[in-house]
Formats: sequence, structure tokens, C-alpha cells
Amino acid sequence: MRDVYVIGIGQTPIGEWWDKGVRQLAYDALHDATEDSGLEWPDALYVGNMMSSRLSGQAHLGALIADFAGWRGIEAVTVEAACASGGAAFQAGVRAVASGMVEVAAVVGVEKMTDGIGGGVISGLATAADADYEVIQGVTFVALNALIMQRYMYEHNLKQEAFAAFCINAHHNAVNNPNAMFRKEITTRAYLNAHMISPPVNLLDSSPICDGAAAVLLGTKDILRDLPEAIPVRILASTNAIDSVAIAERHDLLGMEAIRNSAQKAYQTARLAPTNIDVFELHDAFSIMAAVSLEASGFAERGRGTFLASEGEISLTGRIPVSTMGGLKARGHPVGATGVYQIVDAVTQLRGTADKNQVKDATIAMAQNVGGAGTTVITHILARE
Repeated sequence: MRDVYVIGIGQTPIGEWWDKGVRQLAYDALHDATEDSGLEWPDALYVGNMMSSRLSGQAHLGALIADFAGWRGIEAVTVEAACASGGAAFQAGVRAVASGMVEVAAVVGVEKMTDGIGGGVISGLATAADADYEVIQGVTFVALNALIMQRYMYEHNLKQEAFAAFCINAHHNAVNNPNAMFRKEITTRAYLNAHMISPPVNLLDSSPICDGAAAVLLGTKDILRDLPEAIPVRILASTNAIDSVAIAERHDLLGMEAIRNSAQKAYQTARLAPTNIDVFELHDAFSIMAAVSLEASGFAERGRGTFLASEGEISLTGRIPVSTMGGLKARGHPVGATGVYQIVDAVTQLRGTADKNQVKDATIAMAQNVGGAGTTVITHILARE
């Protein structure tokens, strides 16, 4: 297997893009990635998307976007893994280049969530849950995370305030990210006074409905030799693990086995440990997912994830900086695109171009994309060379 490098990154600002469809958003991100790389023509395109066929009435995005980008004739497919679709598309690109079957792979994650009315988006997100045993009972995706959060608070004797630091940190970091949706600080008081959605999950525990696209170009060391201005960022690991879709089927609701297994496989592949990670772009779709991800990934003991946040250890100057550009909570969570945004944020840190959000001496970053309520977990470790 060949070493694979990120050779170009691009993204659109996240928000409500009423005047742009899926293909235009994807093209804008891909255009920026090709400009960044200096390359114009990939051999293959991998598109991460979850809900376009449901919300926009458009499937077959691989061919649609490749054609719109002027790449007619290349390989192109769409990859779906619920909210981990972007991470899965990135992994497909990494494997294609590593195998030698593709020299340059383009990866784009794109989602247009504001094309649907509230109920349509909620039902679309619920397709990440078990239709026969959860959704048919009327449960929403927010409610599933609320059940996990309720159990976590009960087992560890915590109040809701314990989760505030995750939201405060994400919003603080988003202030200096021009591509973030919510560039505004929040306080503990604002968090505690936020509208309750599904107790104990409130509005500020939750990532927003939004639109956006992020893209990367992947290639080999040989490609980099022809790009003298490029800053080499190598993919050390890209691993996938699953758990049951229905949370009632889990052996341990709070253990997050898929997160633990995916992270452990990534550490083993990269020959690293959690202590080697300088930046962690975790999947903070809800505050509870940030807490259990830190624990299952080996950064905190069980029940101590919220303390890591409240003690400042997840800040830009802390022991394990997370959500360095705002995360899903404040940068935004256009679900099929999120996994690629995480890669773009990680690469930005490793290149040393994160400006006011730069983590000092960051050389190794981990990005973890979660589909469903901890069901499909794809973990990537990247390093600057």
C-alpha cells in the first residue's frame, strides 16, 4: 500500500444557501481544493452525502457533480453512511490512492439541509436510526441522544451545567473562523437558559440544520514532488467500526464500542497513542457525543469527559484541543459534508494556517466522524511531514 497525502483543501462557508443547489456548493468547494493543490483533473471523485435524494430530490451525485465540474469521463460515486458519509467518502478516496488504482482522488462532502421544511429534515435525520424498532415508535434523532445523555447524567451524578463547556469552547473557536455559521461567544447562563428540545438536550447542546460543502484532493508522494509549494500532510490511519443501529441493542449504552474500536484501530495502524494527538476534531453533533467520544477515544476516563471540558483541557491551549474551528456545534453540521470539514480543519492546523485558532506546534491531528448515535465511526489520523 502506498502512502497517501492531502494535497489540496477547499470549503464553502456554512449557512443557509438559498441561492445554491447541491451541485453548485460541491463545485465551489472542489474548485477551491483544486486551486489550493495546483491540480485540475482527478482520476476519481468520491461524494459524501446523506439526504440529497430525500430533501432535494437529487440522487446520483457522483456523476452529477463530476459533470458539473467539467470532469466528464472520470470515475465518480456517492458514499452514504448517515452523518459519517463525509468521513466514509474520504476513506474511500484514501484507499483508492493507497491501492494504486487511482493516482489523484477528489473527495467532496456536501449537504443541502435547508431545502426541506423542519419536519422533513427531522424525518430525514431519523433515517440514521433503526426504522423498524426506533423511528416507528416516534423517536427523533435528538431524542436518541437525549436518552444517552439522561443515562450519562444518572450514572455519573451530573447536572446539565456539566456539558456547558463543550458549547462555550466551540463557539469561542468559531468566532475567528470565517466559514463558521455561528461566530458568537456564549456563556454558561445562556446555555442554561436555552430552549429545551428533548430533555436534557437543549438548543445549545445541538448542532444546526445548515448547508455546506468541503473538499480535499488526495495523492501520493510522487504527486507532491511536482507541487513544490505544497505542505505535506500524510494520512497515517483511516479506520472504520460499527455498533448496532438501535441503541437498545447495545451491550453498553455509554461505552460507545464503535468509537473505541475505531480509535484503537487508528492508533494501532499509526503506531501512536492518545498522548501523541495534538488536535482532535471530534463529532460534537450533541454535547453528550463530545463527552463520550473523549472517553471512548482514550482521552479521559469513563465519566470524566465533561471534566476535561470544564477544566479547560479541550481549549486551543489545553491538553487535547477539540473543535478548533468551531466543530459541528458552531461551525455547523451539514451532515454529509461534516466528515470532510473535519479533515479540512485538521489539515489547516497541521499546515499552521489556522491564524488566531492555531494550536501551537500541532503535528498530529485526529478527526472522528460518527454516523447515527454512535453506530458508524470513522477515525482518521494525519501528520505533517
